Amino acid sequence: MTRNTAPSALPGAGVLLGIDIGGTFTDVVALDLASGIVRVTKTPSTPRDQSIGFRRGIDKIAGLAGFHSQAIRQVLHGTTVATNAILEGKGAQAALITTQGFRHVLEIGRHDIPRKENMFAWVKPKRPVPPWMIHEVAGRIDVDGAEHEPLDEAAAQAIGRQLRDRGIDNIAICLLHSYVNPAHERRLRDILLDIMPDARLSLSSNVLPVFREYERSMATILNAYVTPPVSSYVTQLTGRLADSGIKAPLLLMNSSGGAVSSDTAREQPIQTVLSGPAAGALGAAHVGMAVGLPNVISIDIGGTSADVCLIHRGSPAVTLRGRVGEWPLQTPMIDMVTIGAGGGSIARVTAGGSLAVGPESAGAEPGPACYGRGGTEPTVTDAHLVLGRLCPTILGEEMALDREAAVRAIREKIAEPLGMSVEHAAEGILDVANHAMVGAIRLVSVERGWDPRDFALLPFGGAGPLHAAEIARLLGMKTIILPQNPGVLSAFGLTVADLRNDFARTCIERPPHYDLGRIARNFADLEEAARAWLAQEQIPPEAQKTEWAASLRYRHQGHELFVPWTERHVTGDALTNTIERFHKLHEQLYTFAQRDTPVELVTLHVTARGKLPRPQALTNAATEQSGEAQIGAQSMIVEGKAWPTPVYARSCLEPGRAINGPAIIAQQDTTTVLLPGQRASVHETGNILITG
Repeated sequence: MTRNTAPSALPGAGVLLGIDIGGTFTDVVALDLASGIVRVTKTPSTPRDQSIGFRRGIDKIAGLAGFHSQAIRQVLHGTTVATNAILEGKGAQAALITTQGFRHVLEIGRHDIPRKENMFAWVKPKRPVPPWMIHEVAGRIDVDGAEHEPLDEAAAQAIGRQLRDRGIDNIAICLLHSYVNPAHERRLRDILLDIMPDARLSLSSNVLPVFREYERSMATILNAYVTPPVSSYVTQLTGRLADSGIKAPLLLMNSSGGAVSSDTAREQPIQTVLSGPAAGALGAAHVGMAVGLPNVISIDIGGTSADVCLIHRGSPAVTLRGRVGEWPLQTPMIDMVTIGAGGGSIARVTAGGSLAVGPESAGAEPGPACYGRGGTEPTVTDAHLVLGRLCPTILGEEMALDREAAVRAIREKIAEPLGMSVEHAAEGILDVANHAMVGAIRLVSVERGWDPRDFALLPFGGAGPLHAAEIARLLGMKTIILPQNPGVLSAFGLTVADLRNDFARTCIERPPHYDLGRIARNFADLEEAARAWLAQEQIPPEAQKTEWAASLRYRHQGHELFVPWTERHVTGDALTNTIERFHKLHEQLYTFAQRDTPVELVTLHVTARGKLPRPQALTNAATEQSGEAQIGAQSMIVEGKAWPTPVYARSCLEPGRAINGPAIIAQQDTTTVLLPGQRASVHETGNILITG
């Protein structure tokens, strides 16, 4: 099979596409590789078959920008297929083969319960694979990698025949200590492939070669669980590209903020669980650096959810302790908090008579009541329209909004049951949603040892700029950065992404006798694997970059902290410096450091990055309108008072232009609200800075 790889060099002319599919809209960005001109558009998502919206988005941007399919050099995509399969329990049936005596690792799990749950009422969620789908095989690798007991190949063959006869060809393999020595897992793979040549196999030594049986087993089975839907989806997309005459490679965003080839995504689909949100964080980091504010907190508010990420010195934080729904996932992923609050979030009156918003969403079909697609439930978007914070038409006047439908939904479902005016109810809906988002921002900042007032707020997504002004005031944040195209920033983030893959190996070293030679050998092995992957993806040596890191902990601690290993060699001084960075990070997160306590080095990490050619300067292709920037005026309600509010066209606001609030800034992909007392100024890059 020919691999779908990223070309190491792109022609001077051509177009790069970034396509992000959300719950309501599919966002498309086209980057002209010769001129650096960026063009954007949106089209409604097609939840029943997302590849249809994918194809429509390509056709629409091609028509707007006037290029042919042959001009497309790369297509980068952010997907939620793996995430939705896990969250909705719609992955494929899979079996797990594990070491004899470990059948119930998944059922046992961990002794802790989710923080928000009642310990007396919480019920352990159903596992993605039940015990009767888990098979044990004898054989044992010791913790030092030595074979203590040979693999029972006869039993392995019997398991393979049993699975074949039952029609189960989607299999996860997780054997004890395979992160040290994968020989048994690889031999078991070969045995199964002899019996079932077309079987889809996920090996823990490939998916997550680190210690902790529960987390490693969970990552491996989740990878198997989402392999069929992701593989099928990628096949659909490549088919749509072929139907459009596009021969460019398809790259998918992974959870840690880099692109991988479609073949890598098929082999390890678990890497794509935060695909879309990761792209948004990259776009936010790029915009923050462009305006000289590298420390930002981004909040992506779409139709269904809000994703919050802290970006320090231009780099989104990465965590190895992420979760997807109920399950831990220790693959590298951008550290963000997601809550069920977006433009489509449904407001309701609870049985106790209080107002609640989300997490249920009206989604793309039928959507908010004001969309006129049959929706009758009041949503956050309906509240914005009722309060005069949205214009009568959106999406560049492509979609007219039905204010009377929004008023009717809020009056019947919220205002009348609570005995208040429609406007008061609408403000209450926004207050509840905004405070939920403030809580999410505190989770990624205050609970990580950061003061949000030291960061700029960068809102994006279709609804982000509608909420940013009030969120910033609630948190005391002094500056808001409004990107040129906030509604499609995740798609834009795809166009500035580079290739990335992460490699790890558990290598526990305890003081005082750290084995520097063993550490060096493990780093060398990981470095070799990283370079081999970059070469496989056709990245030339001059565009390759690798980064080292380590996970460390104090003796007797149960979890580690991820710390950069900035030196590119292994010496006593390099280890000492890394341990000191660990102490400082521990103090930042937990307010104290135990410098007298021995520090254990647990896992080594190497990140592979492949730099993809991009124009140095990017410019927005929005056509400036002639005449006055103010295109209208309407009444906007803020804290119960109606304010006469001018409406400005974003495309007419030239660099240096300043606007005082209250004001509304309208553009094709979103609407921005300025509150009374706030001031917006257009930066030389075309981004807008809001203060006050």
